[in-house]
Amino acid sequence: MGTIRHTILAIAAALGVVSAPAIAETYPDRPITMIIPLGAGGSHDLNARVMTSVLPQILGQPVVVQLMPGAGGQIGTAAAASAPADGYTLLFTHNFIDELQQFVTTLPYSPNDDFVAVSRTNTAQPVLVVRNDSPFQTFDELIAYAQENPGQLRFGHSGNWGAFMVPGLALMQAAEADVTLIPYQGGGPVIQALLAGDVDFTFAFASVLAGQDLRPLLVVGDQPMLDGVPTTTELGYDQVSEIGVMNRVVLAPAGIPEDRLAILRDAFEQLNEDRTYLRLLDRLGENSDMMGGAEYNEVRLRQAEQYRALVESFGG
Repeated sequence: MGTIRHTILAIAAALGVVSAPAIAETYPDRPITMIIPLGAGGSHDLNARVMTSVLPQILGQPVVVQLMPGAGGQIGTAAAASAPADGYTLLFTHNFIDELQQFVTTLPYSPNDDFVAVSRTNTAQPVLVVRNDSPFQTFDELIAYAQENPGQLRFGHSGNWGAFMVPGLALMQAAEADVTLIPYQGGGPVIQALLAGDVDFTFAFASVLAGQDLRPLLVVGDQPMLDGVPTTTELGYDQVSEIGVMNRVVLAPAGIPEDRLAILRDAFEQLNEDRTYLRLLDRLGENSDMMGGAEYNEVRLRQAEQYRALVESFGG
């Protein structure tokens, strides 16, 4: 039936019966799927629910969230990489999965060959924290102790090469401090380990600090967040600021038509000006530090080399 319809339209167009706009393809003309390679209830899931509540008003079609966790993000990412590059499948991920993971495991896809950036939606700056009864009142005190007592401080993190190990490892290397790394299965368990006294410090996102018996010593990144708490940029750790911040990013399979990519990029630019979206983000405790896809593509390539060097410095 579809073939007959297209044939009729083609004949009509040739005879001048149908105008060009009438037969021109419109995008999108059906729902878009946004794959998240992470589990339910996390920050990506929450951010995506906010985005997809507003994007349909801009694109004119629903945007459906599909959670596909597993294998450190590889399952969902591989599914997105193998999807048709037609603009109807997007991937909502972060830089540690996107650019670092390729240097610590064999992937069934190539991040920079198989994906193109649509938008960086926002960022999340990890905060170095200790317990309130810790003897360390400042980051300088913690580093001085680590330098004078190699290996004695226990650094708990949320998983190998994840959002907390990366800034912590980069920071300790830059400060020439020797600490013992202890992995946990996620941010929640490592916070519990810190509160129980099983580790001496860890990182957390600011949204989970409220009401916790924790003392923040340092914010990773260049944006001040907590009164009286310095940032890595302020202390001269510029590279840690760049590679240690989580970038939440929307990617599309490479090969997407340029006109469709332009529509998507413009939609996210409009999203970042939408009052409802900004209000909902604020309720989540998230920022709206968006970056256009073309600019973020350059960041991805630069970060890939920085992550390669970090992994190699840790023995691969």
